[in-house]
Parts: sequence; C-alpha cells; structure tokens
Amino acid sequence: MSEKQPLYLVVSLDVEEEGLFGGHYARRGFTTRNTSGLKDLASFCGMGIRPTLFCAHSVLSDPASCETLAWLRDAHHAEIGAHLHHWNTPPLTLDGTDHTLPDTAARVPAADVSDALFSAKLAALMEAGKALQGPPMTSFRMGRWDLHRNHWPLLAAAGILCDASVRPLHCASSAGLGPDHFDAPGNPYWVNAGQNPIFEVPLTVTPLLPQLPKLLRALPAALAARARASLKTWGALALLPVYHPLWAMCAITKLYAARGGRVLSLTWHSSEMMPGCTPHLPDPTSVKKFTSKVGDWLNWLHRNYSVRCLTMGELRREMGPTAPLLTGNGDWTYDATSPQHSSFCN
Repeated sequence: MSEKQPLYLVVSLDVEEEGLFGGHYARRGFTTRNTSGLKDLASFCGMGIRPTLFCAHSVLSDPASCETLAWLRDAHHAEIGAHLHHWNTPPLTLDGTDHTLPDTAARVPAADVSDALFSAKLAALMEAGKALQGPPMTSFRMGRWDLHRNHWPLLAAAGILCDASVRPLHCASSAGLGPDHFDAPGNPYWVNAGQNPIFEVPLTVTPLLPQLPKLLRALPAALAARARASLKTWGALALLPVYHPLWAMCAITKLYAARGGRVLSLTWHSSEMMPGCTPHLPDPTSVKKFTSKVGDWLNWLHRNYSVRCLTMGELRREMGPTAPLLTGNGDWTYDATSPQHSSFCN
C-alpha cells in the first residue's frame, strides 16, 4: 500500500450573532443564542479536530456564550480567536455620536472605517477576549473576509500573530465592494506587517482548471477585472461545507492536494450549528444533514490522507519556521518597507 500524502487540517468557526444572512447587519438588538449549538462540536473533536473559534465582540460580551467557549477550550483544546464585526463592535464612532446611527445597515464596507476607528474597535475586541481567558487572543479573522491592505499593520500593533482572513482567487472591483485577494497563494505564508510579522492561513480555494488564474491575468484590463471578480462564481471552489455536497468537498480536497496544497482550511459559522439561525439551515433535519456531511468528509479525509489536525496557533508554531515571507500587490499581503497600494483587479 502506498504511503498516504500528508496534510494539515485547520478547522475554524466564525462565532457570532444571528441574522447575518438576510442582507442587513445589526448594530444593536442582536442575539447570540446559536452559540449553545457549539457543544455539538464535541463529536468532531472526538475525531481529532482542534477547532479555532473566531469570536465576535457580541459573543465575547455574552456570559452564556463565554461558558460554552471556555468549555470547548478547556475540554476540547479549542483556540479562542478574534473575529471583528466592525459594524457592531464598540465604539461605533469616535465622536460620541453612536446614537445617531440606525439599528441596522444594508452595507458595511470595512474600507469606509478609518484606521483610528478600526484600531479602537480592535482594542475593544481584544479586551473582551482577555476578560474571557486572560492571555490575549493571537489569531484573527476579519468579518465578511473584508481585510484590506491598510489593516495589516493595525493587526500587528494589536498583537495578532496569525490571520485567516484571506480568500485566494477572490477579488472585488472596488474597495467599497471588498478586498483584492486574487493573487494570494493557497499555502500559508508570512506578511511583513510592521511591529510583528503575521502568519497567514488562507482559506482553501482551488481553481477548476489550474491555468485559469494565469489566463485571466493575461486578459485586457477591463475584461480581466470583470472576469477575475466573477471567478468565484464559475471557476473556483472554496472549502466551505455549507455550500457544497460531499462529493464536491472531496473533489476540492483532491485537486488542492494534487497541486501541492499542504494545509486544508475548513470553515463555517456558529449559526449553522443551530436550527433556524440561518435561512439555509431552517430546521433540525437540515442541521443534522450538514453536520453529518462534515463528519463524512472528515472520515473520508482520514482514510485517504495522513492528516494532522491543529489550531491556527499550533499551525503557526509548527509551519512558521519554514513558511515564506511574501509581498505583492493587492490586499492579501503588506510590506512595511515599501509604499503600499492595492490593485483591485487591475
């Protein structure tokens, strides 16, 4: 029997309030009852998973949610990380005019948040994490994957050592619509972010055909911008289990591994563990089907590969010494020694 190909697996959940899939983002009046469903992660932990829980301020400020998080950390080796929902993380403003903002927003582009306000929100999020566990959170994911180039030194200044906000092959046509992560690699890398280098663990995304990204880069500028911004809908698959059947998850894994991928990054939302907390999982049957699919994929993965399951922080410590330091255009990296600019699919 041939030796199995080795792969790392990092499993992460965005642990957050409900109501994020209806096109409106609540600044006030949200609930976090879905976090009680996180106890069902115990069955996955029994399969070797060591989850990283990226927690929003809404969750870290809720005592019942914190009890569940502490149990998963202490009993099942979960890492507690930071997840910035900038639209409802305090302070909402820097000038004391929070009360003038409506309770919900239809658009929440992170590019519209000043560096000063972003840093203040990040400080409040990190302080809430300290209240839960004492030691600071060191791993981070930006809400809505909306991480821009100017955010990297702000994360470094806040003590973030590991990020998981980058979605390779994803690109918005403008900053207000999202970041440009198109040219990000599929394997982890270091970002020269200033005070501290940051270890990036990108989401597992693979093109259906390996030549596609190169072909799109060669197109005339206007056509390339449209094609690159739309690639995620027709030419690239991400390891997001809520969107794909089991056979597609296996296919994504095989393509990624065959093309030299070393780290599988699988993620979903805490609200997808609780019936009725997302429109696409409205009842216990749909949630059971979803969690069973994840379990079936994990079993398939262990049968076909030599898998090492780690938290984000553990992966940083294990792979960090050999991971490359990368620079380039776009929002997926930063170079503290050079002038900064974003490409936005140009």
